Amino acid sequence: MPTLVEPKLIAGNANRPLAEAIGRRMSLYRGKSVGLVDARVERFNDQEIFVEVYENVRGEDMFIIQPTSNPANDNLMELLIMADALRRSSAARITAVIPYFGYARQDRRTKARTPISAKLVANMMVTAGIERVLTLDLHAAQIQGFFDIPVDNLYASPIFALDIQNQFEDLSDVLVISPDVGGVARARELAKRIGAPLAIVDKRREKAGEVAEMTVIGDVTGKRCIIVDDMCDTAGTLCKAAEVIMEHGATEVHAYISHGVMSGPAVERITKSVLKTLVLTDSIQPTGPVSAAPNIRVLPTAPMFAQSILNIWNGTSVSSLFETDTLGPIYEGIL
Repeated sequence: MPTLVEPKLIAGNANRPLAEAIGRRMSLYRGKSVGLVDARVERFNDQEIFVEVYENVRGEDMFIIQPTSNPANDNLMELLIMADALRRSSAARITAVIPYFGYARQDRRTKARTPISAKLVANMMVTAGIERVLTLDLHAAQIQGFFDIPVDNLYASPIFALDIQNQFEDLSDVLVISPDVGGVARARELAKRIGAPLAIVDKRREKAGEVAEMTVIGDVTGKRCIIVDDMCDTAGTLCKAAEVIMEHGATEVHAYISHGVMSGPAVERITKSVLKTLVLTDSIQPTGPVSAAPNIRVLPTAPMFAQSILNIWNGTSVSSLFETDTLGPIYEGIL
């Protein structure tokens, strides 16, 4: 066993730019180089995944950086196989850093004879040898209870609050909006941080993925509205909510979304929508069209993840990063 166990990072193919950025930030914080462990994650001709770690990791504190975004199944399997490789290589502890936790939308049985896939994924991760999970803005907070290992769920709202305070000179006419009743707690948290009032868009679905009717609860007249949500998939609901808010008298609409899934026609819809800006985090690697869209911005999560990894490694508080006084200096000069 090494006399001083160092935090070591390893990454799959899901979001290498974020993993490398986390390594650079950790190097900056520690004053010594923290790079990614030399490894290869490849596929055989039949797309079977193979992992080989070239460095000695015996007795080390390992952090696997791998969001389970599209393609969700491939990235999930990469995570599980990397964990198994590290466990069989006698790593002291294996922490999965999952900026975007796929399958989180399947957290309960909505109909008869349907799975709870989020629980299945949690079981698979524990079986593979993962001993701790670090993630960002879980779709449903109860997923933390699916694990019998520690789960640290970070929040994007402190980063959003810092960005809003920098982007909006006057917050007196700003209004935070939850796009559905289920997201009220998330929206309230952001509203509290920036000292803004709260409104809700109540939506009724006829079937999954389609919104039949939307109602604005609250007065948005003359307000600059900020929609806050945990993910944007096809952007249909988001764009329709923005239209309804503008029809009710808002002066402009912005959106802050934790995870930019951005499937199918999402980018085209956002570009043509009434949204003035859509702000995403880089928990999912932005595609070319997302980066090129004129009204989409991407906020970095590497500073927060890097500090969280160091706090886990040295046994200090992760929840301290939820406070502006702690997170502000980390993002100084970035936002």
